[in-house]
Amino acid sequence: MSEMTAEPVIRILAVSGSLRAVSSNGAVVEALRMLAPDGVRVQVFRGLDSLPHFNPDLERGTATIGSVERWREALRTSDAVVICSPEYAHGVPGAMKNALDWVVGSNEFFCKPVALVNAAPHAHFAQDALAETLRTMGAALKAEASVAVRASGAGLDAAGIAADPALSTALLGALAILADRARSAAAELARQWPDGVPPS
Repeated sequence: MSEMTAEPVIRILAVSGSLRAVSSNGAVVEALRMLAPDGVRVQVFRGLDSLPHFNPDLERGTATIGSVERWREALRTSDAVVICSPEYAHGVPGAMKNALDWVVGSNEFFCKPVALVNAAPHAHFAQDALAETLRTMGAALKAEASVAVRASGAGLDAAGIAADPALSTALLGALAILADRARSAAAELARQWPDGVPPS
């Protein structure tokens, strides 16, 4: 009898677009980490506040900017990304947009499965703008894995969100779909490039 090979763990990078020490968006991404099912590992990226203002003149020297390289490496080593961002004045917060600007030229989002979580369903302008930016960058935005949850203003921390039946069900569903899409994407890449090296 042949031995069964376990499926590799799907690595999902969770990013909050808020820099606040206590925020609904930060609580949501921490709840995603807590809720990660078997076969899925959620890593929370906490370095948006350390990224310098994007300047195209610095692009060639980013190897010396540790915070930029850590952001790019976190994206490169993830199978999928989930972003939970607030809306400020009908727009994407500057720190979140700045982080995306740093990876436009390096292409870490290209073909990467991405889901958006909206912690404040009444606000949609930032979500729409974020989705447009990600599509322009070539991300594989997964609408079926993107959800709106009423976490903002609920007064819940990450543990409270993970324990709430409605919120946890929605977030678990998003994780399951995103992980499934990431597995499919990995299988397709393996089919196209069996040796693991895409053509340059």
